[in-house]
Amino acid sequence: MVSKVISFDEVVKTSIETFRDTFGCDPDIAACAPGRVNLIGEHVDYNDGFVLPMKNYTPSTCEVVTCVEGIREQKKAQFDSSSLARGSPKWLNYVKGVMFHFGQSIPGFNAVIHTNVPIGGGLSSSAALEVATLTFLELLTARKFEKTGDKALICQKAEHTFANMPCGIMDQLISVAGQKDRALLIDCRNLSVQQIPFEAEGLAVLICNSNVKHELSSSEYPLRRKQCQQALQLMGLKSYREATERSLDALKGADEVLLKRARHVITEIKRTTEAADALRAGDFEEMGKLMAASHNSLRDDFEVSCHEVDILVEATLGAPGVLGTRMTGGGFGGCTVTLVQKELVEDAVKTIDTIYSRKVGGKFKARFFLAEPAEGARVINLRAY
Repeated sequence: MVSKVISFDEVVKTSIETFRDTFGCDPDIAACAPGRVNLIGEHVDYNDGFVLPMKNYTPSTCEVVTCVEGIREQKKAQFDSSSLARGSPKWLNYVKGVMFHFGQSIPGFNAVIHTNVPIGGGLSSSAALEVATLTFLELLTARKFEKTGDKALICQKAEHTFANMPCGIMDQLISVAGQKDRALLIDCRNLSVQQIPFEAEGLAVLICNSNVKHELSSSEYPLRRKQCQQALQLMGLKSYREATERSLDALKGADEVLLKRARHVITEIKRTTEAADALRAGDFEEMGKLMAASHNSLRDDFEVSCHEVDILVEATLGAPGVLGTRMTGGGFGGCTVTLVQKELVEDAVKTIDTIYSRKVGGKFKARFFLAEPAEGARVINLRAY
């Protein structure tokens, strides 16, 4: 299925035009941040994105407009920067949350929000909005955060307190620190990062959107996090970094669910470090195997996949030129990420699309995108295929 995806340049152009039409003048500032595609390492952390052109307004009155398609709530809202609180529309809470945790007073402004990161597809559109907001506030107030971890933590706090989602740190950290042609190995214990060259000549990164998003995602995420902590306590450990597969013996005979959750986290941490080694060595066949194993664990042990995404993964693994695939993001729908030989992308897409459409009975139609570097160190376009 050919899907229309706007380019980064189009995002900027539309944002500026919307700003002019809404506020009657040109913007002074624009900020952007990428979403992310997580190759591996899901639920162990407990591409381009948003721009917010702005112009100074009255002392504390903020008026924000979004031209993002798919937003069902009101697309224009006004609030006071001196008295920030959660409310409607929900998309504005991500902006308010970053402002609340920014640490200094913020003047009023007019702003437009736009994105080419698919909403609700597991590619971290929320983190992109948070990091873009932080970058924009730095420009607006002349306050600069030097440490990558500090920026990411502010954005994480925003999501915890204003979006009521107890997310990990991965999405915000990759949006802050991501670079062109690099994978980022994140140590979530101390927030250190390692840039790993992603030199996959002859290979492509294919994003397949199942067009499914089950409502369970918002309630099941905090439950999974709670279960992981319960399992950790039963194993007598302070961190999963201390755990090995032998540590799971302490959970045998206890709650089977906690055993499964801990097994996923322990094995996924191991798979992630092995994947980093595979990328450094340019061993993409091994990387593909690790991705497939990661999906199996997410499906069977962490139980955050869904019937439609499992069908998509199964169809993808049988398609020509595919080295590996897995669900990406929080789960219960959304996207898969796939390594595939460039010369066989078209054949792979046709195969996946045919099988998926047949097995889901036409209820959902998959959408396909290639993640491609664009001009600029932190810009990746999703090109519809």
